[in-house]
Amino acid sequence: MAVYKIVEIGDEILKEKAKAVPKITPNIIKLLDNMAQTLYSAKGVGLAAPQVGVPKRVIVIDAGEGLIELINPEILSSSGKDTDTEACLSIPGLIGDVTRATSIKVRYFDRQGKEQLAKVKGFPARVFQHEIDHLEGILFIDRASNVRKLEQKEK
Repeated sequence: MAVYKIVEIGDEILKEKAKAVPKITPNIIKLLDNMAQTLYSAKGVGLAAPQVGVPKRVIVIDAGEGLIELINPEILSSSGKDTDTEACLSIPGLIGDVTRATSIKVRYFDRQGKEQLAKVKGFPARVFQHEIDHLEGILFIDRASNVRKLEQKEK
C-alpha cells in the first residue's frame, strides 16, 4: 500500500465532476486500499478520490465507526438541517460553518460490487455529504459561512 499526496486547493481536479466507476477492477481495489492508508496517515475522517488526483467517484470514510468504502455513492434522500464547523484535508488551515442535512440515505457499491443502502445520521452524515460534494467539484468553502483560519488550539 501507498500513501498518496493530497491535492490542495488551487488544483483544477478539485473543481471537476468525478467520473463514475463502470467496473470494479484490481486498480479500483488498489485505489481504495491506498486511499484508506492516506486517510489514516493524514488523520482525516473522509477522503474522496479527486483529493488524491484521481477523478473517479470513490470515497473512503472513517467517522469513528470503522472504514466505509463507497463507489459511485448517491444521496437518495435527506432530512433535517444543522450547521457545524468543517475543515478539509485539501484546504489546510481553514475552517468554516456549513449547513447540511442531519440524516441521509445513500446508495453505493462496495469493493465486491454489491449495492449497499445506508441510513446515516449526525456526524457521519456530515462526512458523507462533504465527501460526496468533492465528487461534484464542490468544496466546503463553496457552502461555508464564517470561513476563518484554524486556531492552533482547534487543531
